[in-house]
Amino acid sequence: MKTQNTALYVLRLALTLFAITAVVAAALAGVNSLTAPVIEALNAEKTQQAIETVLPGGFEEVLTDFDDQGGLVSKVYKGAAGYALEVLPSGFDNTITMMVGVDFEGKVLGISVVSHSETAGLGAVSAADTAAGRAFRGQFVGAGGSLAVSKDGGAIEAITGATITSRAVCAGVNAALACVAGLE
Repeated sequence: MKTQNTALYVLRLALTLFAITAVVAAALAGVNSLTAPVIEALNAEKTQQAIETVLPGGFEEVLTDFDDQGGLVSKVYKGAAGYALEVLPSGFDNTITMMVGVDFEGKVLGISVVSHSETAGLGAVSAADTAAGRAFRGQFVGAGGSLAVSKDGGAIEAITGATITSRAVCAGVNAALACVAGLE
């Protein structure tokens, strides 16, 4: 008799847990269906702003035939002044989504960090609208060829305490420059 009561107790607990899980899963699915379009629209707006930041005059077409440089270049937009390339280098914590503008001569027009999860106050400076953030990103404007941080023998001054992030930004810019060189 005791084993039957134990079995019923375990079954009742399992069914209760299943019911709670089903209700929570349904609630999460509902919230996701409501927020997904809003998040997608915000991401599209952020991408458009990044393109406008790095490519004067905007873009006319999206290129589909390009060398993705080992998976770092995900999208290429062509405009009257050059190209805007979405690049995805790996930073300290995760992937950094950046937009890099490159003119037809292979020089950087600008860079914009679209999203990241770098450490606040360190790697996050790469995207910050502060004097330090603008100074870091400004080092790339007009540059061409292969770029590296000064610790690696290059001309780019790394963000203090964020060498990995600085190297990732250099890798993204280098991928964009190499991709554009392959388009010509």
